[in-house]
Amino acid sequence: MKTIDAEQTNLGSSLEDAQKERVVITRGGRPVAVLIGVADLDEEQLALCRNAKFWEMISERRREPTMSRTELEQSLNVE
Repeated sequence: MKTIDAEQTNLGSSLEDAQKERVVITRGGRPVAVLIGVADLDEEQLALCRNAKFWEMISERRREPTMSRTELEQSLNVE
């Protein structure tokens, strides 16, 4: 993550930086904005980024029990 003061940057270079890492824009040492590059995302990915219902579903799924890859392969190995 890169931090840049709003008075010491220009939009063009900040947008280029944002394609590689998040850029936090500060004013007076306090964060006021975050730039996140989206050049490689499609329309569906952009929509999901802001969809609260999608992130709620992801959070619920992450709370469910998990299994290792070995356990998964064993459970699928039906003979």
